[in-house]
Amino acid sequence: MSGSLGPIKRRALQLCQVPDAPLYLFTLAAGEVFSIADISRLSRDQEGALIGYQRQEVKQHIQEITDYLNGEHPLFPHALILALSSDVRFSSQRGPGASDGLATSGTLLIPRPATGQSRRPAWIVDGQQRALALAQAKNPLLPIPIAGFVADSVNLQRDQFIRVNSARLLDRGLVDELLPQLDSPLPTRLAARQLPSRLVDALNTDPSSPFCGIIKRESLKVAGERRAVVSDRSLSDAIKESLHTGCLSIYKDLDNRFDNRAVWTVLIAYWTAVKDAFPDAWGRPATQSRLMHGAGIRAMGRVMDRMLGSLRAADLQDPQVIRGPLSVIAPNCHWTSGRWDALDRDWNQIQNTPQDINLLSRYLERLYVLGEQ
Repeated sequence: MSGSLGPIKRRALQLCQVPDAPLYLFTLAAGEVFSIADISRLSRDQEGALIGYQRQEVKQHIQEITDYLNGEHPLFPHALILALSSDVRFSSQRGPGASDGLATSGTLLIPRPATGQSRRPAWIVDGQQRALALAQAKNPLLPIPIAGFVADSVNLQRDQFIRVNSARLLDRGLVDELLPQLDSPLPTRLAARQLPSRLVDALNTDPSSPFCGIIKRESLKVAGERRAVVSDRSLSDAIKESLHTGCLSIYKDLDNRFDNRAVWTVLIAYWTAVKDAFPDAWGRPATQSRLMHGAGIRAMGRVMDRMLGSLRAADLQDPQVIRGPLSVIAPNCHWTSGRWDALDRDWNQIQNTPQDINLLSRYLERLYVLGEQ
């Protein structure tokens, strides 16, 4: 029979901010954190489904925290935020003084897995770098403040992870990859990024997509995906701009809901035609192809808006609708070599800056409209 460390029993405060979702404030010793908590790393399973939500550890940052903790009289006031499984149990203190109307004092019982079992009853939502430093600290008994909420659902954990970190410099690629997994109401600025992020995710995984497997995603860094050459941020920004003011905006109804099937049809038809028009530039690293560069993706996204602004998704059944206009542009493009004389730039001098994106966009749009050299 496998052994067990036994449950952790701690004095705690219970706050009920919303019904059926208690929040607990309690303390763990530094050496106890990873006896109950796991880090849910962002990655993909064999079918390509998203797993977890945490970015990779930053070793230098962890070492800096560890050095501080191992110094004299370290103060650690920053609470770790844990998502607790529904296996935890809270028993309120008896007597009239147990609650002050805002919080109830009592005892929290947190089970620990039996020896040999991997599943732990908590996940670190915020503070993974600090938790990893605590695990290396010389004083395993250092008391650490903990804020824990009950959430067996990974989606709820992801939701809280994004909200907790939204005011910090959290990597945008990480947030964008997590957004499609959330189904709760989001702040306006995040909600505007959700559909573009969902479309980028689909473009990277759908076999019918010309972008399949070549979009850089945070979850693929662990696997060392070498084929990924396109910035998810650049593609997401191009789609977001088109949904807001470009050709994809016509597929939004009066209730601000998009016809996702029509949007998908347009994206697949257009970018497949771009891939066919520039086969030597497609799928290469941005250092070898400015088409795959952020500036190229954004500029060609604006060409899409100009070209398809008056067309319906049904019109795209004729491939020549897009291929014809692109054949006018193609001879004047210098994605992999040569010089953009009209822009006074060598091919690899095009940068992912607003100035160069606007300059390249206007030139390509003028080529499409006027056929100018």
